[in-house]
Amino acid sequence: MTAEDSRILSRAAAPDDAPFERALRPRTFEEYVGQDQAVASLRVSVEAAKQRAECVDHVLLYGPPGLGKTTLAGIIANEMGTNLVTTAGPAIERGGDLIGLISNLAEKDVFFIDEIHRLPRVVEELLYPAMEDFAVNFVMEKGLHARSIKHRLAPFTLVGATTRPGMLSAPLRERFGIFHHLDFYSDEELTRIVTRSAMILEARVDAAGAREISRRSRGTPRIVNRLLRRVRDYAQVKADGAITEAVARDALQREGVDARGLDKLDRRFLEAIVDVYGGGPVGLEAVAATINDEAETLSEIVEPYLLKIGFIAREPRGRRVTREAYAHLGKQPPAGQAPGQSTLF
Repeated sequence: MTAEDSRILSRAAAPDDAPFERALRPRTFEEYVGQDQAVASLRVSVEAAKQRAECVDHVLLYGPPGLGKTTLAGIIANEMGTNLVTTAGPAIERGGDLIGLISNLAEKDVFFIDEIHRLPRVVEELLYPAMEDFAVNFVMEKGLHARSIKHRLAPFTLVGATTRPGMLSAPLRERFGIFHHLDFYSDEELTRIVTRSAMILEARVDAAGAREISRRSRGTPRIVNRLLRRVRDYAQVKADGAITEAVARDALQREGVDARGLDKLDRRFLEAIVDVYGGGPVGLEAVAATINDEAETLSEIVEPYLLKIGFIAREPRGRRVTREAYAHLGKQPPAGQAPGQSTLF
């Protein structure tokens, strides 16, 4: 188990979360909270496809994990009245794996590939004719006797999800007709999600309690639902099941989640830059080695939120801690930094 897997604030889906995620996941555009521009555009695309009796154009969703990419793929399938078939890029190791999956799709089904940037190249190349012509080409025999056979597929919608769109090859990226970037959620949107999820879980939460959970959830629906379940457990044992602001605050402090949504790994990351490297700038690999963690985890999971809230700045020479982070950690910034100067050191 990696450090990321063990974090309560991990945006990666843990196996134990699956039943809860399915229960709390919106099934229609009407139920979906946030990502207003993407949802409005997808609603138009789905309605137009239904009116023409066609499948929806291929969709690429990109952004940090836990923001609703899988949920939107499921909603597209539900709104179209078709099936959702899900897989992940690393799980499709051979061309035959992909052909087996797409050959069994019914007309207008939604085929969802998470982490699509991690598809092997040989598999990716099989996707090109499947996306463009709804066909795959088989090469039979070898040498002088080699021949190509085209196998027709039922028209389908591919929904690709990625946290690293820059790693997609240009030929694959250009075959998508719809692109949407999913961004972090506001506290108000997360509060609405907490209220909805609490109703489904039959948990009692007041408005202040919902806001307290939301503001510690790193702008991520997956995390806000995970924290809600931990607070619900605490409230059941310690507060007769009622989730108030005080109960939520006490429960999350016990879990190591502070008022800005930082956990132990976030604080270790910031403290390493401050205490070992004088506030930076310092390269990510050096910080990873210092705190004995993986640079990829820090880059994809820790950094995006710290950048969003202005606790670090990314420069050509590395990462630098800001005045706001010093204040949050209760540490004294370097001498010579006047209050009115730049927040960077």
